[in-house]
Amino acid sequence: MITRYGYDNFLALIAGGFALMTFGLWSDIPILKGVLVLLGVIICLFACWFFRNPKRTVPNEALSNDAVVIAPADGKVVQIITLDEPRLIQGKARRISIFLSPLDVHVNRVPANGEIIFSDYQPGKFLVAMDHRASEENEQTIIGLRNSKGALLFKQMTGALARRIVNEAKPGDRFKAGDEFGMMKFGSRMDVIVPEGTQILVKEGERVVGGETLLCRLV
Repeated sequence: MITRYGYDNFLALIAGGFALMTFGLWSDIPILKGVLVLLGVIICLFACWFFRNPKRTVPNEALSNDAVVIAPADGKVVQIITLDEPRLIQGKARRISIFLSPLDVHVNRVPANGEIIFSDYQPGKFLVAMDHRASEENEQTIIGLRNSKGALLFKQMTGALARRIVNEAKPGDRFKAGDEFGMMKFGSRMDVIVPEGTQILVKEGERVVGGETLLCRLV
């Protein structure tokens, strides 16, 4: 299934791919014909792969327990650090950073049950998403969520390739863990920031699945 967040880009890529294949088939030059057809096929396959939205089974524990936080995106955990978070947590916090390559599913999911407190866009740079400075310096959307167990933040960040963030989470909206709320288009990064005492269930270098992998438990 293709995500609704990417219909515009998906259709544009498919149209471009078919156009290249058509021009290639019309060409009388064998080498040019082969190159254009191959390039068109690659573009169409990439569009189908990148904008895919596979069905995910959200753990019952996450749906029934406000303390459970799940991965908001597919990717690799590249950093887990302690930092000060003055806006919502107002104190020491833990940040879990997930890097998404262009081959990962880029649909984003709310990491826990709760109500959106704020959802703010912050302009910035387009550093490579693997660069840890991206968490503070890159263009991003910062979202705050609160439930019966506490509060957390999650961030959608662009990378060197990702130049568009789609976010439908607005203040006052209530979500269940695993609900879809947006997408980051092409390589990007997603952070989850929780209070310092939170029980972290993943480690650096581990791959996580959005909507399924247990990330941490609020205490």
